[in-house]
Amino acid sequence: MSALLAALVLAYTPQEAQALFVEANDAYYRQDYKAAVEKYERLLQAGRGGPDVLFNLGTAHLASNELGPAVLYLTRAQRLSNDDDIAAQLAVAQQRQVDQVVGANDAVPFVERVARAINEPIVTVAFISTFWLAFVLVVLWLRRESGHRLALGLVTAVVSVAALTLGAGVGIHAWVAHSVSEAVVMAATAPAREAPSDNGRVSFEVHAGLLVRVMEDTGRFVRIRLPNALEGWVEKGQVTSL
Repeated sequence: MSALLAALVLAYTPQEAQALFVEANDAYYRQDYKAAVEKYERLLQAGRGGPDVLFNLGTAHLASNELGPAVLYLTRAQRLSNDDDIAAQLAVAQQRQVDQVVGANDAVPFVERVARAINEPIVTVAFISTFWLAFVLVVLWLRRESGHRLALGLVTAVVSVAALTLGAGVGIHAWVAHSVSEAVVMAATAPAREAPSDNGRVSFEVHAGLLVRVMEDTGRFVRIRLPNALEGWVEKGQVTSL
């Protein structure tokens, strides 16, 4: 409810949002990163958080060497857009992290890698378009009694396979988005314990900017899994969900 009220209070017309975006950019170029972050965050709270705003917000945090927020917002931007500038800036942020996890890429399941590579809006539109085209072609093929029926059947089969493939891609993306919970470490240093308790023995530490998977949530503690499959419990307030 509070987020909804904040969005209503900070509602901007498209012209006002664009003006605030320009003000935030100007603040960034003046190296007033604190002011830039504040203005970009106002756009987010007002529901104007597109990939450009997220990219600029993450870049402003990176310029202030705030790796947790930088990785958080740049990753969110990357999930919305496959822009090369976003990927490059995110790579810079990741290179500055204290935690460089060995075997991270190999630990990501194939299905998740496929889901991350899918541009969900484009694939969804393509699926809907090919689905209806396949439907129309099937109707035409059933009604045609002779002449080019074989050729029409082949075209229908190809379009149908394309629709099924795109539909599978949409399904994979939706399944991963629903079943996989990820977060970014925001604390400069967060001890990962063997049990969800202040008395739990510290197994290792994680640091700002590390992307982890949330496996379990007890309310105060969350069990995280590192990209190399190492697990531990950290305080919930030390990470922020994507």
